[in-house]
Amino acid sequence: MAQTKKLSAAELLGAPPAPKRGRERLVATANELFYHRGFNAVGIDQVIAEAGVSKTTFYKHFESKDELLVAAVEQRDRWERDAWARAMVRLGGKSPRGQLLALFDVLDIWFNDPSFNGCIFINAASEFPNPNDPVHQAAAKHKHATRDHIRDLAARAKVLDPEAFADAYMILFEGTLIMRQVHGRNDAARIARGSIEALLDQHGATS
Repeated sequence: MAQTKKLSAAELLGAPPAPKRGRERLVATANELFYHRGFNAVGIDQVIAEAGVSKTTFYKHFESKDELLVAAVEQRDRWERDAWARAMVRLGGKSPRGQLLALFDVLDIWFNDPSFNGCIFINAASEFPNPNDPVHQAAAKHKHATRDHIRDLAARAKVLDPEAFADAYMILFEGTLIMRQVHGRNDAARIARGSIEALLDQHGATS
């Protein structure tokens, strides 16, 4: 790990920009509530009340809770992708191989943070299991984009088959999330990191 100072998840990943307008406040509030209490457990009235806006403001921007759900997942996707990419560079340096290893260092910090409540995209896909549901599709889009980022890093690391590497890496990545979220293993990322290092060696990563 390139970074020696022990960071908190908040220090490493930062926070989404503070919302200023009514729509932004609704989406930001919804994201917090959905993540900590569940998508189906939180109603529109609760989001409106905690966002400090009126029902008129809500319906000005969203026709239904379903639209808000999709907007919340899409906003979280945009923020997380940028935040995690920066964190991987911060901990892994400029080397693609270093960044691919550093992702599991980021996971380890996140897994041991009091705010951890699972992967919001796994949560969303689980609560909306129909693959044709817009919420499920928004969550899946994030997962596909994550895999594409791993494939591109693998290509820059000069692995022999970036597509095959990305598949194997994502199996370990998603399995590590489940080990933490379902099995309660705070050390899941530390355990998996050695397998990622072996995978990089197996696929001939040189950069």
